Amino acid sequence: MVFCTLFDSYYLDKGVTLYRSLEECTQDFKLYIFCFDDRSYEVLQKLQLEHATLVHHSAIEDEELLKRKKERSKAEYCWTCTPVIIEYVLKHYQEPNCTYIDSDLYFFGSPQVLFDEIKEAGANIVITEHRFRDNWNGKRLCRRSGRYCVEFNYFDQSEHAREALTWWKDRCLEWCYHLYEPERMGDQKYLEKFPMLFQGVHELKHLGGGTAPWNLGQYRLKAVEAGQPILVEQKTGKEFPLIFYHFQNIRYLSEDRVNISSGTRFRNIKDAIYKPYLARIEQTRRLLKEYGITFSVKKIYSSNKLIAFLQGNILRFKVKSITDLYNLKQFR
Repeated sequence: MVFCTLFDSYYLDKGVTLYRSLEECTQDFKLYIFCFDDRSYEVLQKLQLEHATLVHHSAIEDEELLKRKKERSKAEYCWTCTPVIIEYVLKHYQEPNCTYIDSDLYFFGSPQVLFDEIKEAGANIVITEHRFRDNWNGKRLCRRSGRYCVEFNYFDQSEHAREALTWWKDRCLEWCYHLYEPERMGDQKYLEKFPMLFQGVHELKHLGGGTAPWNLGQYRLKAVEAGQPILVEQKTGKEFPLIFYHFQNIRYLSEDRVNISSGTRFRNIKDAIYKPYLARIEQTRRLLKEYGITFSVKKIYSSNKLIAFLQGNILRFKVKSITDLYNLKQFR
């Protein structure tokens, strides 16, 4: 299983925790890590991650990308580079396939079951649905963020996949901002065109791949088996093991308190999913502190100054459920 991801030193805690979660679930994987600053590259070299290949950002940055780097926020630039790094792994390392994964994912079980599905479907390209609720708010979120999430995206060496990847890369170079438009939002809404434009496209079906705060409210917890939550889809009663979870909405209120923004009211499912992750993040942060790496509580995506101010100073204090607040001291 071949993966790629990208992050800088500000996301090192998440990136290292992602790697460790994969390592605990399987030894049959490679993770190409594209380091988007010198500090992350230096620290990861010292950590000597057995299944990781480190790539410095300068390896992919041509004149065109460097121009976009000046025009876009740090997050927007990373989104711009998502198809670039997948293409680089396929071309430069000649891997048979490559799956992009976000650095804030965490694996609770082996992803082999997802690749078994891909093989059975005969897919060249895999996209993952947000799986928003089928209600007014879910439809609103789908219009804003797109039907598909850039979190687990598979491409192989086929002509179909390379054609789609090139098209996606060109669109992201043209426009990739944290703005909500009818057919564009970051690197994400472009994926909606994939099933119409390209052959060999498969939507990931396994509910344990793509579970996240925006769909967690549709599930309840049945059990936790050997550290892996077993969830139940409430509308169908379908049971499934959680393969990976996308911890996208975590917001730090201070160094000791976090707002997980889980999207569910059930405390047992929050504890089963978020407690192991928060404990590992704290463990990773203690390790990284030895290398001089510290983290800001603010989380900013947009290149728009007003939106960036709201993200860093207002939105992180938006609490929908009191049980979404966790004291991090319990993990130290």
